[in-house]
Amino acid sequence: MLAFVAIYAPLAMALAESRIIEAPKLVQTLFYIILGLAWVLPIMPLIRWMEKPDKA
Repeated sequence: MLAFVAIYAPLAMALAESRIIEAPKLVQTLFYIILGLAWVLPIMPLIRWMEKPDKA
């Protein structure tokens, strides 16, 4: 999970800086919200797997 976030964060920052720097403030805000929450979707299966109780 840490490796994923360590890779995702710089990619999201680079994408944000290169694509939306000239966009209106509302578009920038929405884009940052989306990028800030987008890491949750691919990582949720791992979190669910980690929450499973151990087999007896």
